[in-house]
Amino acid sequence: MNRFQRGIQPAKEAVVEYTQSDFHVVSPGAFVRCAVTGEPIPLEDLRYWSSELQEAYSSTDAALKHFREKLLEKRGA
Repeated sequence: MNRFQRGIQPAKEAVVEYTQSDFHVVSPGAFVRCAVTGEPIPLEDLRYWSSELQEAYSSTDAALKHFREKLLEKRGA
């Protein structure tokens, strides 16, 4: 292997800062992880997140499940 050939590099997880309407990549990578399922979400497919909790979600179902759990925790406290 010469200096121009590289082995297949595993995809790196990005570090992202979430705002109300957008997100900003702090450290480059190919994906972020869903806070509920743990599955990788490619940055180009990232649609759902919480700017308050700074978390990403793979789907509306995952986000709703998480927010319901947080609400129940809050009511129980």
